[in-house]
Amino acid sequence: MEDHCDAIATVLEKAKPGETYNIGGNNQVKNIDIVEQLCGLMDELQRDLPITPARQLITFVKDRPGHDRRYAMDISKIQRDLGWQPKYDFAAGLKQTVQWYLDHRDWWQPLLSNDYQQYYAELYGDR
Repeated sequence: MEDHCDAIATVLEKAKPGETYNIGGNNQVKNIDIVEQLCGLMDELQRDLPITPARQLITFVKDRPGHDRRYAMDISKIQRDLGWQPKYDFAAGLKQTVQWYLDHRDWWQPLLSNDYQQYYAELYGDR
């Protein structure tokens, strides 16, 4: 989270108007590895989960054509032109992000309410 905000601040302060930059952590992690890391972090940081280990909640579905196995971002332009580098590695940044959500339940728990679920269904339909 901090790296992303720092990168945006760097672009606002140093970039020429109209330029675009990719912001990323300089890593290439498979999607399933991210999910497994998230499950491990939930087991570590939220010990009173109703289902443990959290990895048991992973459900595999039939892949759709073109399904991405991983995401990779080329951040060489922001590094070269603006001198920006990520400060956190992926694992540390992911842990920090999960901890933020655990510490700020008031931010996301309203999304679980029936009222919100109904609003979402009306707005987007069943997808």
